[in-house]
Amino acid sequence: MMGMVARSGLRIIGKSPARGPEIDAAAMLGALPVPVVLLDADNRFRFANHAAEQFLGLSMQQLSHMGLKDLLPEDHPLFDLIGQVRQHGITIADHDLSLESPRLHKQAIAVQATPLNEEPGNVVLSLQDASAARALDRQTVFRSAARSVSGMAAILAHEVKNPLSGIRGAAQLLEGSVSEADRELAVLIRDEADRIRALVDRMEAFGEKPIERRAVNIHRVLEHVRRLAQTGFAAHLRFNESYDPSLPPVYANRDQLVQVLLNLVKNAAESITANEHDGEITLTTAYRHGVRLAIPGSTQRVHLPLVVTVRDNGPGITEDMRQHLFEPFVTSKPSGSGLGLALVAKIVADHGGLIEVDSVPGRTEFALHLPVISEDVDGE
Repeated sequence: MMGMVARSGLRIIGKSPARGPEIDAAAMLGALPVPVVLLDADNRFRFANHAAEQFLGLSMQQLSHMGLKDLLPEDHPLFDLIGQVRQHGITIADHDLSLESPRLHKQAIAVQATPLNEEPGNVVLSLQDASAARALDRQTVFRSAARSVSGMAAILAHEVKNPLSGIRGAAQLLEGSVSEADRELAVLIRDEADRIRALVDRMEAFGEKPIERRAVNIHRVLEHVRRLAQTGFAAHLRFNESYDPSLPPVYANRDQLVQVLLNLVKNAAESITANEHDGEITLTTAYRHGVRLAIPGSTQRVHLPLVVTVRDNGPGITEDMRQHLFEPFVTSKPSGSGLGLALVAKIVADHGGLIEVDSVPGRTEFALHLPVISEDVDGE
C-alpha cells in the first residue's frame, strides 16, 4: 500500500475489499483514541484527530492557524526530538515528557515522532498520556506493600496483643494502689498500651479477607460522608457538590466505600490550614469511558466508568510525598500513623478499582475509578 498526502486532506490509496479502492486516512486517524497530529516543515499544524483536539484543548480550525511554538517554549525537548527525526529520517520515541506552558499542563506524556517521507519535513506525532499506566503500576506496588502490612499485622496480633492486654491490666490495678505521682505513670502506661493496640487493630484491616459487594448508590454514600464531616472535623469548611444524577449503582461494599471517602475528606479538611474561612471541599461524580482493569483474584475484566473525585483548595502535596503517598507508614502529619491512605489504596484495589491523585498548590484532587452494575438494581 502506498501512502500520500493530498491538498484536500490525508488519504491512503490502495485496495480495500470492504470499501473499494480508496480509504480516507483522516477519518481513520480521527477514530483513533490516541492523539495524532501532523506538523509541516515549519512545525505548523496540518492535521489533528479528534483525540488530539481534546488533548490540546483546541479545535483543528484553531490549530490550523498555529504552530507548535504557540503551545510550547522553543527550548522544549520536543523540538529537538522533531529535529532529529527530520535529520535522520527515522522514528524516535521519548517518554515521561512534561508539556508545560500557559496553554498546556500535561505530565508523563509518551511521544512518538515519525517522518512523513512523501512530504519532506513533515512529521507525524502521536501523544499518549502515560499517567494512567503509571498509576496502575503504583497501584500494584501499593497492593504488594499492603500485603506486607497484612502479614506484619498477623504477627503483631498474635505476638503483641496478648502481652499488651496483660500490661494494660497491670497498669489499671496499679492506678488504685499507688501515690498520685505514680498514678500518672500508670495512666501513661495504660494509654500507651491502648494506642499500640489501636495501631495493631488498624493494621489488621489490611488482612486479605473477601469482601461482600452489592449495588450501592454512590450519591447516598457521599451524602452520608458529607454529613459526618460537616458535623465534626469539617464544620468550618464549605462543601460543593457536582453530581451526575443518571449514574448507575457502583458494585461495592458500602461500609468500605464510606471508610475510603471519609478518609479522603478528612485528609482534605486537615490539609486546609490557612484561610480556613475560604476553605472548601468539592465532591463530584461523573461517567467516563476508557479505563478497564482485571478484578483481583479473577480473570474477569471490568470497565471503571464511574469516577468520584474529592478536591480541596489546600496547599497541595509535595512531589516527593506524592510519589509515596499510598505506601504504608508514609505521612506528613506529626501524629499520623501513615496507614490511612495505604488502606484506601488497598480497599480500592480490592474492588478492582483505581485511585489517582493530582496536586498543585491550591488544588489537590483524588479520583476514584470504580466499576458499576449495569442491571437496573436499587442501590443502598
